[in-house]
Amino acid sequence: MARVQTRVQDGPFDLAAELAALTAGRRDVGGVGSFIGIVRDEHQGRTITALTLEHYPAMTGRALADIAAQAQARWPLLGCTLIQRVGTLRPGEPIVLVLTASAHRGAALEACAFLIDWLKTSAPFWKQESYDDGSTAWVAARGEDDAAAARWALPPG
Repeated sequence: MARVQTRVQDGPFDLAAELAALTAGRRDVGGVGSFIGIVRDEHQGRTITALTLEHYPAMTGRALADIAAQAQARWPLLGCTLIQRVGTLRPGEPIVLVLTASAHRGAALEACAFLIDWLKTSAPFWKQESYDDGSTAWVAARGEDDAAAARWALPPG
């Protein structure tokens, strides 16, 4: 049976603990795909001092569970973990964790790419950057992210 964990949280996550929870007692896991997103300190030539993520909890929770189920339907996953942080984060802080476990690396890596592409384009989060000059701006969708998601036949966010 696959272990699926999806969470939205404001605090940091512990990669080692999450990996251990995903694979604990499993002898059938042959590979784990992983992605950790980090808040950058620059965007389009501007210095970022903070990134604030907002969301609607019930809608976001359902959306994460739905996409985890889609990944399980597409690949032979033995488990997956999706953790998205919300609130105000500083440059260098981890913002998202995606872990996928499978008997074979190919499925784990493809499912991991699918999940992060979906999170970048269709997850119900709103991001606002704060800059060193005191101004703020909402982050707009990027064409490169939509193109990456298109390979999975996902509608753009």
